[in-house]
Amino acid sequence: MKQLLILSGKGGTGKTTVAGAFIKFAAARAYADCDVDAPNLHLVMRQSKAPVRTDYFGLPKSLIDTEKCIGCDKCRQHCRFDAIKVDEKGRYEVDAFACEGCGVCEFVCPVSAITMYPAKAGDLMLYTDDAVFSTAQLLMGSGTSGKLVTEVKNQLKTAAGDAELAIVDGSPGIGCPVIASLSGVDMVLVVAEPSVSGISDMERIIKTAGIFGVKVTVCINKCDTNLKNSGVIELFCLERNIPFAGRIPFDPDVVRVTNAGLSIADADCVSGRAAKGVFDRTMELLMAES
Repeated sequence: MKQLLILSGKGGTGKTTVAGAFIKFAAARAYADCDVDAPNLHLVMRQSKAPVRTDYFGLPKSLIDTEKCIGCDKCRQHCRFDAIKVDEKGRYEVDAFACEGCGVCEFVCPVSAITMYPAKAGDLMLYTDDAVFSTAQLLMGSGTSGKLVTEVKNQLKTAAGDAELAIVDGSPGIGCPVIASLSGVDMVLVVAEPSVSGISDMERIIKTAGIFGVKVTVCINKCDTNLKNSGVIELFCLERNIPFAGRIPFDPDVVRVTNAGLSIADADCVSGRAAKGVFDRTMELLMAES
């Protein structure tokens, strides 16, 4: 299975818009949304059936047995996350949102009044309608987003291991979800925007992919909003021998198409036609990889 990961150094570049179009152009039988903090690929890739949901358990949380607790205060003193509080009646309790599951409180408690319990951190979702679509939603305040991304990808491989191509919509930035998304992919398409912050963040994501030895190609979305910066991006790629996949112009029709729950690949629009050219070039590069 060839895996194409679509990333952007920042939010708002049109990464998911491009990912949705690529899935339609490729008629992909396997795809995933690894932006587990704010997944939205499902809004474009309409599904006729409800997904199979699986609880995802991240790091454990602490629980204090108030009957055993002797109020020695050791747990609170040793909690570096300030997750242990004392209520108005002098009872010790744990703020589950602040608890990071390190287990220090359990270790220092002299009367074994603290135990660690598995805490749900999110929902894994698997759609198996016309294609296999793996995604997830991290619960508010939960950590371990990188681990959840790994579960999303493992779920995709298990359910669609015989698919020739998998398209993965990553998350913005260069944090844990992106690092987990990079594992095992054949190529990254970086969707850049021609702004100062867009160029800076594009450089960061290219550097991150390079650390993991993943080949990259770049396209520019909303390229005509700043032609000078678009030229800067192309020159950056040329000087570093990074394949350039093409430009997609700003298109007011994207808002109309997206609000209708469609992909730009579904509509006859300027951005859709340009995205098809970027898709063809990207597939050419991807399939040339050994």
